[in-house]
Amino acid sequence: MPTLFDPIELGKLTLANRIALAPMTRNRAANHGVPGPHAPEYYAQRAGIGLLITEGTQPSAVGQGYLATPGLHSDEQVEGWRAVVDAVHARGGVIFAQLMHAGRIGHPDNKTTPEIVAPSAIAAPGEMITASGPQPHPQPRALEADEIDGVVAEFVHAARQAIAAGLDGVEIHGANGYLVHQFLAPSSNVRTDGYGGSPTNRARFAIEVVRAVADAIGPERVGIRISPAHNIQGVLEQDAAETAETYRTLVDAIAPLGIAYLSYLADPRAELTRDLVSRFGGVTIANDGFVAMTSFDSASAILAENLADMVAVGRPALANPDLVERWRTGAALNEPDESTFYGGGAEGYIDYPTL
Repeated sequence: MPTLFDPIELGKLTLANRIALAPMTRNRAANHGVPGPHAPEYYAQRAGIGLLITEGTQPSAVGQGYLATPGLHSDEQVEGWRAVVDAVHARGGVIFAQLMHAGRIGHPDNKTTPEIVAPSAIAAPGEMITASGPQPHPQPRALEADEIDGVVAEFVHAARQAIAAGLDGVEIHGANGYLVHQFLAPSSNVRTDGYGGSPTNRARFAIEVVRAVADAIGPERVGIRISPAHNIQGVLEQDAAETAETYRTLVDAIAPLGIAYLSYLADPRAELTRDLVSRFGGVTIANDGFVAMTSFDSASAILAENLADMVAVGRPALANPDLVERWRTGAALNEPDESTFYGGGAEGYIDYPTL
């Protein structure tokens, strides 16, 4: 069986190892959604990880959810990402941008437009952090059927912008309660048109986004992240049969495209997860960090049990820029400082020590 330190082919790329940097929001973007001044160093420090997947990056101004997150819809943002890419490539790394439209998980105070859109006009539970403090999630406007092609086009434009910036590919964020996931789940999608009302219809938007982006930049440059039955941010998938049908429809539709990978945030040993991995047939990336912080042992077990081809690592990679070397040599790890996860400057971002 392969180990975490064995290379792997991903599309037309050869990755040095089977560890991926999980996408992690850091809220350190500069004005207008441009990656912040420390972003090139942050990602370059971690270039020894086989695949870097960036923080969630909005494909449009409307798609922004949180404060100080980067975008990929303006030329200014492209230039900011080019600095990141150049720094990563200079150290031999590979980097994909995660395209994340937040949908209803947003607030007008956090972005340049007051527009909040979603599959249905159902507000998310809980609150959104804004510059003036926590505020309830507002009720979104339900997208009209004739607007959906335009949202798909936003993903396509952002993917082309990513390639223009030199990024090696993009990951479609279809997980964690954001727009694509909102379409997949019956609790957040109560539409009665061709994008809702049945598992097949609820999977349609995700399928259209993946197909369109793959057509635009090449399937070998496209991944997707899903989190079946994660039940987060009010996006609930509690009917096991319906959930299975929805995700089987999605995976069966995108598998023939030959995209780079399917990433999942789910129990790697669950029956549905194993079925989806089998159906996809290509490179898969597992992330089990929602149960407990991913460790060398848990990541190695995923590969040993053939549950995925790679493992996405979040907090340990955040706190250990040289995680691959530490795991390879059995060295002690830095502990992540949760107080510096979101916002701020260099502290807790580019100042974690290496061996």
